[in-house]
Amino acid sequence: MRCLLTRPRSWAINLDRGGRFWTPHSCTDFQLKEFLALFWMEPGLRRSIDKVYEMVVYALFSALMEAMEISVEVSIHPDKMDILYEFKDFAQEIIQLSPTQTSLRMKGKINRQGVTNASDRGLDMWANFGIAIQIKHLSLTKELAESVVSTLSADRIVIVCKDAEKELILSLLNQMGWKAKIQSIVTEGNLMEWYEKAMRGKHAELIGPNLMKTLQEEIETEFPVTHGNDFDDFMQGRGYPALADPLWES
Repeated sequence: MRCLLTRPRSWAINLDRGGRFWTPHSCTDFQLKEFLALFWMEPGLRRSIDKVYEMVVYALFSALMEAMEISVEVSIHPDKMDILYEFKDFAQEIIQLSPTQTSLRMKGKINRQGVTNASDRGLDMWANFGIAIQIKHLSLTKELAESVVSTLSADRIVIVCKDAEKELILSLLNQMGWKAKIQSIVTEGNLMEWYEKAMRGKHAELIGPNLMKTLQEEIETEFPVTHGNDFDDFMQGRGYPALADPLWES
């Protein structure tokens, strides 16, 4: 089983005290707890922990949905065909339905919102089958809970949080009368369990490589400096390696 999460040749950000991210990992030895700890333990990286949690959740959810071959069907009610005829241009352009194609099947997909460190509220991810996903890695106050839920119009919200925060979140949602909008609460413990199964479980050969590939792609997207070859490409393109002067050698 080929499944590696490698360290690019040049990392411009200090991802641990040794100046590296981690040594190459395979599905058999990658530990989510160890990965997250790298960001919690380093003060300079702690500000990026929101991105890290989103990457971890996105990679896992996407890999599991792909492995299960989740699909979503959109169709029009047979009794509403007269409305479809009247607004067939809208149906074709927006929903991709028409009088001759009244249903549409598509691949189930999780989409990740762009991330900013300036705010920790609002939508993090959403799915094309109706759920919104909110990542909460920090302690949740009543005020922050209100701002999070009130900014989401979805009526099926999944919250991902630390284990110790679950009961507090449920209590706050009950106080505000918003528990009905929450489909489920996923804890860090759930993520650890699901990662373990994905990496070393019965279907690890199917799920693990894709999970690790997606996680690495997300890391390289969030931290572009980790691509490693950009600076070398720039130097080569400008012809700088060919420049020389005797004085530089003295």
